[in-house]
Amino acid sequence: MSLALARDSATATAIIAAIRAATGAGEGGLVLHEPRFRGNEWTYLKDCLDSTFVSSVGAYVDRFERDLAAVTGARHAVAVVNGTAALHVALLLAGVAPGDEVIVPTLTFIATANAVSYCGAVPHFADSAMDTLGLDPDKLGRHLDSIVTRRDGQAVNRETGRRIAAIVPVHVFGHPADMAGIEAVAARFGISVVEDATEALGSLSGGRPVGATARLAVLSFNGNKVITTGGGGAILTDDPDLARRAKHMTTTAKVPHRWAYEHDMVGFNYRLPNLNAALGCAQLEQLPGFVASKRALAARYADAFAGVNGVSLIREPAGTAGNYWLNAILLDPELAGERDAILDATNAAGLMTRPVWNLMHGLAIYRDCPRMDLGVAEDLARRIINIPSSAGLVPADG
Repeated sequence: MSLALARDSATATAIIAAIRAATGAGEGGLVLHEPRFRGNEWTYLKDCLDSTFVSSVGAYVDRFERDLAAVTGARHAVAVVNGTAALHVALLLAGVAPGDEVIVPTLTFIATANAVSYCGAVPHFADSAMDTLGLDPDKLGRHLDSIVTRRDGQAVNRETGRRIAAIVPVHVFGHPADMAGIEAVAARFGISVVEDATEALGSLSGGRPVGATARLAVLSFNGNKVITTGGGGAILTDDPDLARRAKHMTTTAKVPHRWAYEHDMVGFNYRLPNLNAALGCAQLEQLPGFVASKRALAARYADAFAGVNGVSLIREPAGTAGNYWLNAILLDPELAGERDAILDATNAAGLMTRPVWNLMHGLAIYRDCPRMDLGVAEDLARRIINIPSSAGLVPADG
């Protein structure tokens, strides 16, 4: 179907009408996701500026970490400059070393794979589950059964000779992955888990915040996330030693001293600036309202798309309460060939829509990495379209 024809197609027209009906946008335009500043942002930022502590030292960094720990249920939170930096350090803390392999989903943002590469390790791409969009633990378990051998008590990929050091599940669009299933597979093979919750702040699984039970989990506060610090991320852990090491590694590994510059390892200048943390403190105060608004928007979308043939809204998995960071629709298989034409039509109408990220194994830089069968992720990628998802589109009460 040509793009010109698609703009007049029944499916594209129905999708545009459903988005406008759910959001009340009328004929106006909508971006995919924008931040919302309606709380104490200006007050805290001015206080930070007045204090002159705007860089990596200041009261707001410490406060933001305490507030994050309270909200997520983790005992410790270490704030860093972005989610990729958080994942990089978390992988190092998990023991990932050069030459290792790390299991990551092919259906993810590139930062997940890049953080593995920063460690000198190799991404090993795994498939998704249709109901969660996250890693499929059953399929992953069967895959590992077929390739893993034991060497000195460690899981080794017999096809490459490399140790499989970690598994990185991702909560795609804020929908919780099956962490119980993934952790069971990891335990069976003696592999560490680093939970990529960069999209999932405010999401619940079994009534608990995602990342609350992980040995290591990471968050992101990029400008398009549920809350933002402009840039920013965090490492969550219940382990006080891991928290101490995380803070040390992310502050250039400087040994505390009143004036001496002694560094005892190669560290990273990853500490979140106080100015960004001040913004984050104000945003975190509004998190419950943001999540409630986004869930109300998802409910409106579910109603609006119920009458659109061949299109369904992707909903949270059973037993979870997602933050609906990005709402997404799924085209029926017979409409997969119209995905790009629908993207053209919606964007031409002023409604910013996007496909899911290019699958990692399809990128030239990662094309030669090990992988399992990726049929579900490939199918999903052909049919997913993200739609406008800002928290300010509808009030929290729907």
